[in-house]
Amino acid sequence: MSVVEQHPPAAPPSGPGPGPGAAGPHRRSLARPTAAGLGAAMALLLCVGGGVWAFIALRLNIATLMDSADNAVAFLSRALPLDFPPIGELLSLIWQTLAIVVSATVLSVVLSVPLALLAARNTTPGTAARAAARGVIVLCRAVPEVVFAIAAFRVFGLGGMTGVVALGVHSVGMVGKLYADAVEQTDEGPRTALRATGAGRLQQITAAVLPQALPSLVATALHRLDINLRASAVLGFVGVNGLGYALSTAITTLDYQRAMAIALVLLLLCFVAESISGAIRRTLLQDVTVARRPRRSWPVFPGARRDSRPGDTAAAGDAAVDTSASPADGATSTSTPVRRRSLPRWSARRIRRTTWLVLTVALVVASALRSGLSWGTLRRGAESFFPTLGDFLPPGTGGIGGQLWADLWVTLQIALAGTLIGLVLALPLGTLAARNVVGSPRVARFFRTVILLVRAVPELVLAIVFVVVTGLGAVSGALALGVGSVGLLGKLVADSLEETDPGPARALVATGARRHQVFFGAVLPRARPAVVGHLLYQLDVNLRSATLLGIVGAGGIGYDLLNAARVLQFPVVTTIVLMVLGLVLLIEGLAVWARKVYA
Repeated sequence: MSVVEQHPPAAPPSGPGPGPGAAGPHRRSLARPTAAGLGAAMALLLCVGGGVWAFIALRLNIATLMDSADNAVAFLSRALPLDFPPIGELLSLIWQTLAIVVSATVLSVVLSVPLALLAARNTTPGTAARAAARGVIVLCRAVPEVVFAIAAFRVFGLGGMTGVVALGVHSVGMVGKLYADAVEQTDEGPRTALRATGAGRLQQITAAVLPQALPSLVATALHRLDINLRASAVLGFVGVNGLGYALSTAITTLDYQRAMAIALVLLLLCFVAESISGAIRRTLLQDVTVARRPRRSWPVFPGARRDSRPGDTAAAGDAAVDTSASPADGATSTSTPVRRRSLPRWSARRIRRTTWLVLTVALVVASALRSGLSWGTLRRGAESFFPTLGDFLPPGTGGIGGQLWADLWVTLQIALAGTLIGLVLALPLGTLAARNVVGSPRVARFFRTVILLVRAVPELVLAIVFVVVTGLGAVSGALALGVGSVGLLGKLVADSLEETDPGPARALVATGARRHQVFFGAVLPRARPAVVGHLLYQLDVNLRSATLLGIVGAGGIGYDLLNAARVLQFPVVTTIVLMVLGLVLLIEGLAVWARKVYA
């Protein structure tokens, strides 16, 4: 028998050990903090602290709101009963607004597709082209649409063309970015297969890249259509016809009954449009999910295609396969091959999609005609583009440089305070709107509807109401942005909570954890990076919106922008744009960095 050598147990290490029953050395329960993580946390704390400071500095408190209660009652007495325009005039205004919005959205899509292909990593011809395309997209997003409207007014004059160009070019900032992201997320397999057959770059893009990204492209265009409909109210204050212009005229003449009636029409129009486009987007994304679902594997029978299953037809489901045995060598086959269909059958789904396509094309053509789009107008605009650009260069201050910096500081305060108010209101609403948190579809659907209603109200309308109630100044702007932020931020929070991995939550439920323990232990920690990114994105949006709200007296540098445009001091307009652009780029860079750190 072999003798097994016995060794004495090793002496335990000095110092505190892992405790009795531990199987190994002591492990850290938390990751060691990094310099990037600490920097991102400090930046977020700085933003939140800045919001609290701005909230206090602007004197946003209960006493301020209570002092405005009498003004609110007086405003309601002057705004009721509502005075709607005659039905014919109202329908004309609605159709004019929709025509401008639809044409602008189509223009943004036409401009964004080539920019997105240049900006995407997998389709760009080079680093320089990608950087230039990304720069154009960021510039379009950072410059407010009212600035594009001022420049377009110099080129095209009065008419719908000014609104189409202003909204369309500004929309490139969002549409181009999301299109580039969609192109980068496409599967490279089909493109590689086409490249192996000798297809060129253009053939690869049109046959492999764009078809995959098409559902996302359409969904983004529909989402931008909702945003442009709300933004059309702003363009009325610079002379673009439609509901926004009628609202501006009513406010200027202090006809609050007519103004609130038009605002209600605009709200209902935004709500209906967003509900319809949201349903279409969900249908498109659902179709994509079903189409990409892996096919179940079935046993292969003799004579059957390997990619078919019982009840399936070959290929596209329309062509039959001849499964007759092959003739012996030297024999002549007398079987007639089955003719394959070159086009799919006209199923109910194909008829429905074709009908929607025809209606969409008809709507686009009718909108272009109603907006006054023509090749002659575009040619005249192209000829006067560079002379008009010379009116805005070089930048200048007009002798009010100190006032511009002070008003920019106020604009930043309004954006910070509005974002803080929106965060406090949107977090509970977004949480209650998430199905995986509340557990009741009815409750989640109710709060989703509340968020949708708030989001349908244009921020300019909110600013007008708060200006009348609380008076001119930054308080009205901060309150308008705070309420307006609930719509977008609440939706983003709800979506982020619903998109978390359900695995950890199910594991906690299996241990007997309560609903609030599951939320704080599994759902919220995994949604936190996305919520942080959405918060910084909302601050970016609010900074641009705060510039626009100054047009109606809500404080900040927007009032200087409108005055400079009215007295034709276009170099001052350029200076204001550059100041806002620098601040927006700073916040956007911070948001991109924080998302990378917390990803």
